[in-house]
Amino acid sequence: MMATDMQEGAKIEQLSHMSADDIEVIAGREKEQLEGWVPELATEAEVKEAFEKAFDYRGDITVTKKNGEKVEGYLFDRRLGATLATSFIRIIPVKETTKLNIAYSDVAALAFTGRDTAAGKSFDAWVKKYWEKKAAGEKNIQIEPEKLD
Repeated sequence: MMATDMQEGAKIEQLSHMSADDIEVIAGREKEQLEGWVPELATEAEVKEAFEKAFDYRGDITVTKKNGEKVEGYLFDRRLGATLATSFIRIIPVKETTKLNIAYSDVAALAFTGRDTAAGKSFDAWVKKYWEKKAAGEKNIQIEPEKLD
């Protein structure tokens, strides 16, 4: 479930009454599960928020343009202008090297279709895997990242 501005505001208000020492050990912001999400793009604010989340996403997205064309790829940049027509996403399509600029106003739909390559890859998970291997008696073990397909 996505956090609303009201929920974010309530959390900030709550944190403003805590000491620096208390905040230092507080749990971090919960990571949103975006993989598979198809956001509503009904308002200008929803369009902007969806592209901000897409920019932070570590997987591919699929953009359906208003002319019906679909572009699947990695959103590596976005440029916010005064209007949706002057705001652009920059995307590298799958299996291509040419970067595309697509105006926010040309987008009919957005879907988070690719696997989030960082999902579940916390340092704690790596350390846990190391200690499991060590407890099983394995020797010469290392903490290594998973292969990316």
